[in-house]
Amino acid sequence: MPSNLTLRRISSAMQRISRRKAMLCAFTFVVCALPLFHSDSALAQDFRGQRIVQILQEPRHRTVHQDGDIYLLDVQINPGDRTLPHTHDAAILYTFISNGEGPLYGRVSGNTDYVEQNFTHAVSNAGPNLFRIIALTNYGTGIPGAGNDAPDGMMTQPQVENDWFRSYRITLAPGESTPLQTHNNPSVVIQVTPGLVHVSREDGLTAELAAMAEWAWREEGASYTITNRGDAEVEVVVNEARR
Repeated sequence: MPSNLTLRRISSAMQRISRRKAMLCAFTFVVCALPLFHSDSALAQDFRGQRIVQILQEPRHRTVHQDGDIYLLDVQINPGDRTLPHTHDAAILYTFISNGEGPLYGRVSGNTDYVEQNFTHAVSNAGPNLFRIIALTNYGTGIPGAGNDAPDGMMTQPQVENDWFRSYRITLAPGESTPLQTHNNPSVVIQVTPGLVHVSREDGLTAELAAMAEWAWREEGASYTITNRGDAEVEVVVNEARR
């Protein structure tokens, strides 16, 4: 009979496969649907007579943190609800927590085209679940190319990297910690799977994350470690706003 450790490893592997499938399905849907969505929006979405707002003024795009020209937004659209028509006018990085069909486990994508060409749309959620995104918006000019602003001590390569953002995905076993990592840009740690996570600065100040979509902000130049304090594998996304 398999040992408890073996069973836990099998269970953890199955959970990873399930999350990867959810992320792949969501990615496939977005890749296939976004061109049609933009096209249909341009042709079919008629906002005449409606109130159009800038993205930071859209009530479902709630600003939960601001650092100069960088904004962290907690986007929540309830089942059956629809946003106001709103205009994107800056680079944005999305960490998808869930859509109407269920969890998306922190799939990350972004759009930098909005810097050159603003885009107005409205988003609906057919449900039955909450549509939620933790979004990072950068109104700065960004840093062209790779630059010399990459973090020190990062244990993985970025899954997204452009002039405005870097995004890293980190998987931690129970009790595991990252090396001390130092970020030259403001960064946010977002928990994207169930678990218990500590984000600890060098001076010992610790933020505790205990659920998907919980986050901890760290200023530019900050050094910190991320530790899995739970009894199951956990994943976090670390997003940087380059400036």
